[in-house]
Amino acid sequence: TLEPAPGVLVDVIAGHLDGHRAPSPPPDSWGSDPRGDLAIWLIRVAPGSRWEMPAAGDGVNRMLHFFDGASASIDAVPVRRGQGAQLDGAAVVPIVNDSDATAEFLLLQGRPIGAPVFQLGPFVMNSPDELQQAFEDYRRTGFGGWPWASADPVHARTDGRFALHADGTVEHRAMQDVGA
Repeated sequence: TLEPAPGVLVDVIAGHLDGHRAPSPPPDSWGSDPRGDLAIWLIRVAPGSRWEMPAAGDGVNRMLHFFDGASASIDAVPVRRGQGAQLDGAAVVPIVNDSDATAEFLLLQGRPIGAPVFQLGPFVMNSPDELQQAFEDYRRTGFGGWPWASADPVHARTDGRFALHADGTVEHRAMQDVGA
């Protein structure tokens, strides 16, 4: 967590800000290539505080999601909790919390990969042929298979909540004990 301005805290989950770097992403991911300008930041702005989010660069996609707080403004445009804004990556963007509650934002940023994208249901691939192959693989193996003899649930719903410990003991909990 760093404080780039009074009343503003930023957790750098991916990418970097003011010399602060997140842990390195996997080496073969798009996020490990510095040209990708990948960033994921959790931004908390105290009541009455303001921060000018620095520019990222031309061609960088940026989405800023306002997920907690009463009201704020992004680049002088009022926003309410649950709203987001697509930002110009080359622009410095003022974020102002004009309410009496902390405002929290999630920034998602990166350059387009430049690859074609095809999606059907939960599958996302780079070509229709790859999409078809993904469906065939899933139908055939369930992406690794199911190690049990049937597709039934492993535990009956009537079993309630329990924990199976590494030593083999089973701990049962009454539903009222777990707040369910």
